Amino acid sequence: MHIGLGVFHRAHQAWYTDRAADAAQWGIAAFTGRSPQAALELAAQDGLFTLIERAADRDQGSVVASIVQAVDGADLESFLALLSSHSTAIVTTTVTEAGYRLDPTGEPNGADPVLAADLRYIAAATRRPRLLAQAAGGPQSALGRLLLGLEARRRSGGGPIAIVPCDNVPSNGAFVATGLAAMASRSDGELAAWIDRNVSFVSTSVDRITPKATPADLLSATSLTGWRDRATVVTEPFKDWVLSGDFPAGRPEWESCGARFVSDIEPFERRKLWLLNGAHSLLAYMGLGRGHETVAQAMADQPCLDRVNEYWDEAARQLPAAQLDLVSYRAALVERFENPRIGYRLRQIATDGVAKLRTRIAPVVLAERAEGRDAEASLRGLGCWLGLILGGSEFADTEAAAVAAAARKPLRAAIEDLVGLVEPRLVEDQFVMSSLARIASEARSI
Repeated sequence: MHIGLGVFHRAHQAWYTDRAADAAQWGIAAFTGRSPQAALELAAQDGLFTLIERAADRDQGSVVASIVQAVDGADLESFLALLSSHSTAIVTTTVTEAGYRLDPTGEPNGADPVLAADLRYIAAATRRPRLLAQAAGGPQSALGRLLLGLEARRRSGGGPIAIVPCDNVPSNGAFVATGLAAMASRSDGELAAWIDRNVSFVSTSVDRITPKATPADLLSATSLTGWRDRATVVTEPFKDWVLSGDFPAGRPEWESCGARFVSDIEPFERRKLWLLNGAHSLLAYMGLGRGHETVAQAMADQPCLDRVNEYWDEAARQLPAAQLDLVSYRAALVERFENPRIGYRLRQIATDGVAKLRTRIAPVVLAERAEGRDAEASLRGLGCWLGLILGGSEFADTEAAAVAAAARKPLRAAIEDLVGLVEPRLVEDQFVMSSLARIASEARSI
């Protein structure tokens, strides 16, 4: 099963499952998150879709067949039935960093009304099992639905299962494990104990740039495959998947098509989060301030390219270079970012800035400052975000209300509150705060 039926899932986990050596033995039941649209489009095509791999000089199209059911996430009855089944061995998730509704430590966000309502429903369902079969009023959040599904699996004797988060969160398996354990303990002690004994949480690092498809891409899919396709996905040729954890009920042979299974995923997570995602965020906020619309356009702007390379120098100092082959990885990133035919829009990257900056750039700043350096290059991404927000720019963000409230304050207080949303420890460093105020002022004057 998969939660979060978007383009990245189809370009990544669905592609790996479709290409696995034992693909014929596996299929994905994919549930949407906020909107049923992807399920409606895919269900009309029996789950089939075209994947266009877009290199700098050519397109290559193929049909991916691993999604065997595409379902509206609000269809709680189908969700619970499938998660209860012995035949379901894995649940993967792509719900974005903010979609887990957990605080940075992995604990449930106590101020989130949706999560609070879900916990009340699940607590009632553990006492009155008939609620498990009622979709009306059921959980709305991804983790709320997942926890209710695990309760249904416990009651049906469905057996052990692996939960595999595939979002850009450090130690994402442990992160989700912490959140679900806390949610379960607040709902029912027996459910919490069952999860501890029967559920494995796998940490992952995922990597494949996947912008939104355009109407022209739908026409390209037809010319490449001969099929009309309303659910076309465009992605880059590059793909990477690193996993660490147990699969007690089995898994596809993802390693047969390039996935890697490791005992320690942290270095790979940091490489991807800091070098790829961190540079994306830097390019988003600096590039938008300089009038660019896509990653490729920003990379063609020498000041943006220079700031990215300076940021990579800082981040690389905090990574085991020999183990991760950082020279080759950085060279590949430049090639990927400069691909003019991947129209990855900066405003798409700029969404949910609070959560993204917290995991992508703030750790590098903290590490550099701990070693006595000024962290100027790493602070650039955060400072450019501040400059845009203080200049009146608005981006979709789970923390949008807090961001807007902070931005209305006098300048110094606004900067302190905004930085505090991302990483409170940075507010305590007066050198950092002075640097951010300067960078934000420079960004606003562009």
